[in-house]
Amino acid sequence: MVESQPHINPAPGVSPSRGNFVGRQQELAELKAALEDALSGHGRLVMLAGEPGIGKTRTAQELANHAQVRGARVLWGRCHEERGAPPYWPWLQAIGIYVQEQDPERLRQEMGEGAPDIGELFAEVRSKLPDLAKPATLEPEQARFRLFDSICTFLKNAARSQPLMLVLDDLHWADQPSLLFLQFLAREMGEGSLLVVGTYRDVELSRQHPLSETLAQLTREPVFQRHLLRGLTQIETHQFIASASNIQPSQSLVDTVYSQTEGNPFFMGEVIRLLSDQGDLEAEDFGSRQGVRIPEGVREVIGQRLNRLSESCNQMLTVASIVGREFEFRLLVNLMTGVSEEDLLSGIEEAAGAHLIEEISATGERYQFSHALVQETLAEEVAAARRVRLHARIGEAMEELYAAEIEAHAGELAHHFAEAEPVFGTDKLVRYSLMAGERALATYAYEDALTHYERGLIARHISLSGAEAATDEEAANLLFGLARAQSGTVELHQIGEAFAALNRAFKYYAEAGNVAQAVAAAEFIIGVPTGRIPESGQLIARALTLVPADSHESGRLLSRYGGFLGLAEGDYEGAQQALGRAMAIARREGDMTLEVQTLAYAADVSGQHLHWQESIDNGLRAIELAADDEHPYSEVLSRYWTVVSLLHMGALDVALPHALALRDVAERRNVNRQLVYLSLVPIVTLSCLKGDWRTGREYSDRGLEVSALNPQLLALRVLLEHETGESAQGEVYLERLLKTVMRLYRRSGISAGRPSMAIATIARITGFPDRLEIAESAAEAILSDQPLRPISALYAKTGLALLAVQRGDQSAAEKHYAYFLGHRGTMIWTVSSVDRLLGLLSQTMGNLDQAEPHFEDALAFCRKAGYRPELAWTCCDYADTLLERNGRDDHTRAVALLDESLTIASELGMRPLMERVVALHERSESQPAKAPTYPDGLTQREVEVLRLIAVGKTDREIADELVISSRTVNNHVRSILNKTAVANRTEAATYAALHGLVQT
Repeated sequence: MVESQPHINPAPGVSPSRGNFVGRQQELAELKAALEDALSGHGRLVMLAGEPGIGKTRTAQELANHAQVRGARVLWGRCHEERGAPPYWPWLQAIGIYVQEQDPERLRQEMGEGAPDIGELFAEVRSKLPDLAKPATLEPEQARFRLFDSICTFLKNAARSQPLMLVLDDLHWADQPSLLFLQFLAREMGEGSLLVVGTYRDVELSRQHPLSETLAQLTREPVFQRHLLRGLTQIETHQFIASASNIQPSQSLVDTVYSQTEGNPFFMGEVIRLLSDQGDLEAEDFGSRQGVRIPEGVREVIGQRLNRLSESCNQMLTVASIVGREFEFRLLVNLMTGVSEEDLLSGIEEAAGAHLIEEISATGERYQFSHALVQETLAEEVAAARRVRLHARIGEAMEELYAAEIEAHAGELAHHFAEAEPVFGTDKLVRYSLMAGERALATYAYEDALTHYERGLIARHISLSGAEAATDEEAANLLFGLARAQSGTVELHQIGEAFAALNRAFKYYAEAGNVAQAVAAAEFIIGVPTGRIPESGQLIARALTLVPADSHESGRLLSRYGGFLGLAEGDYEGAQQALGRAMAIARREGDMTLEVQTLAYAADVSGQHLHWQESIDNGLRAIELAADDEHPYSEVLSRYWTVVSLLHMGALDVALPHALALRDVAERRNVNRQLVYLSLVPIVTLSCLKGDWRTGREYSDRGLEVSALNPQLLALRVLLEHETGESAQGEVYLERLLKTVMRLYRRSGISAGRPSMAIATIARITGFPDRLEIAESAAEAILSDQPLRPISALYAKTGLALLAVQRGDQSAAEKHYAYFLGHRGTMIWTVSSVDRLLGLLSQTMGNLDQAEPHFEDALAFCRKAGYRPELAWTCCDYADTLLERNGRDDHTRAVALLDESLTIASELGMRPLMERVVALHERSESQPAKAPTYPDGLTQREVEVLRLIAVGKTDREIADELVISSRTVNNHVRSILNKTAVANRTEAATYAALHGLVQT
């Protein structure tokens, strides 16, 4: 570990805290203001950017000195260019020092429940708190979230007793996990007494650089500010030279140094030291042919300074530069064979006296180059062939030196043996890459792990993609590691790549009889939801043959297998059997995590098969059991289907608390893309059903930031924009949705079903029949696919039913009517209630009397559920049907329905519906009500029913003859008895005969 504050290299006799720091008054004023904000409990994140040597670290040091005077604790961490540094290296340095200095009880208090997670990353924590339990196993991104949240909470707690300033130097070399934690901390530090200062070289960044993406994210955070440091002015150059050299420089010296260095402080400092060593500082002429020549570049001046050192010192520094920015004295002893420790110490003293290296430990065992440019200059002068051999020697020396703690240095060893591959081959490179990958996975540094595993596979000449099984255990371990790393880094549509690597590893484990590893691979969760990868079922089924039928291992596998059968295979009965066996084993073993997981899968399967109440029951039980523990995937999955099922059943008020809980999960666990979108879909859906468009937009924006190609969120946004009259914006989202489905989700019935419904609904909203062929082909493709999940069929048939209505296709409407009769009293996503859809289908069929009770049921359903946009559409469609029928009182009832629809649509800003209602109003005003044709206001359909009653037909026979439902017949009979004031069917037959309604 490094010390918390690196030393700055001033000119001889000058303290780093005074005299040698000039300029930067405006930057320091703004930095001190940020510090004061942090001291008052408003955390700040500041970035200092500029070219190498411009004074970023020195400016941070000056602020650190001021922070210490103001009572803050300052912690430093530095990134390194070498790839062998452990994940989170700058954080390990900074926080590690704090941990070392605190007593155990205070650490336990500040870390709280997160101590076990932090202990996984910081060895110092487990040495201080040896009784820590192992943290629970979670899926990849959630495990990393928990680690990040634990460290963030720890830092904020620590800053309560004493404000903290953390300096992260050279972030352009930071590993990606370190940058991801910085983004996480920035979102959470606003209410803490915490100041984080980062430095980076802006000239090192391309658009593809990881730090560029981090900076783009950080600019959105209110705690963030950035300062670009430029060269010192000519006046400041004069002050700098005077302070560094204790002389009053001539104007010729100032002009020459300024023009040559462009005010770069490090460059100027090196020039002043060189000139001082040469005795040329007080010369009168600079830059002329006869005068003193100033070196033209910083590397040239460093090179000239190195030339003044002894040959043995240069040799030592050259070897050290290949080791890295930091190096240990004892490692140099092993590397510099034939050189005594005394001579090495003399070389160390010589280099330190020249301010080229500095101590970073009180024992004098660890050193670092005073500036990265010094190390870079030395390393670049080493010929390629010699550099390879130096890396080889360093690797061997490290193996010997760190034999007892080899895993902690696996990343460095992998780096050196990769560079030494021409000498040693690939064996050690692969061995340490595998070891480094496992260590990175253990600390949730998935990006670093991915690099290590890919490097190992490439060295073994093993394809990163493909289907061939691993040839040996090392290859299988590399592929299994690659799959686990990919599962934490790739986008949702790339999950198949991770599964392919997993499957290749599993094949080897299974064939080799390595049951433990085979089971570990089979039960590793790749992708959300469970059934996204069709081939995973074969893998789990094979794994089940490797374990005893009633074992704990089989229970874990059966749980996943049940979820797979219900989703990917559409096998509800098979899923129930597998989940039931898993549940029995979970309860026998007292494994609550397995029980909760199984219930969550059961909720998913039930919902996919349209068993809404069963899905709710399973989901609520999982939520109840998981209340006192963290089961993130299971919690999200169970709450997701609880909300979805409740909304389908029209129980909005009951669904709301669960939707809000999921929203909080998304905000709390915002590093997990898959969990975020699953957590936000319900609140967006619920908002659209209520007509709360603002909230719907807000949370769909959040979800699309995380998962820009998510079809559920895109489809919801498409409908939202069209419902509110923002058709142009809706078309933008629709284009993205269609491309997404075509590119990424061609085999997913649910994903393709929503676009089909959306397109048909848009045509009804706008009146423009665009893309109906696309909707039709997408829906038919789903229905022809096997196996077919019932929910996929529901969505596809809804799209086709709406198309039949839009086209006025009576034959298609009759076919779809029969299917939807079995789903009455439910809601189909945000598109339509089933009862309204039945009313529209009846209207299309020309059976207007049949439509009436369906619309009445739809009205009752929407009023009870609180689905106001759907209620407004139901009122409008019902009124349209009544105006078309134009029977007794139909006109009056239609006008009342249109008034209600217009009121709701106006309140909710549903402009297309408002225009539709106004047009129907105009139609109703120009269409006088028909005088009744039959006595007592009987309708044509009621007369038809009455005639059949008169000849002795039963309700079932009447329904068959008129091609309507028995329920509709029953409604007509009840209406006939009321209108004619007769008591029963016999009196109704008499009434028909008396009024001449019986046909002969």
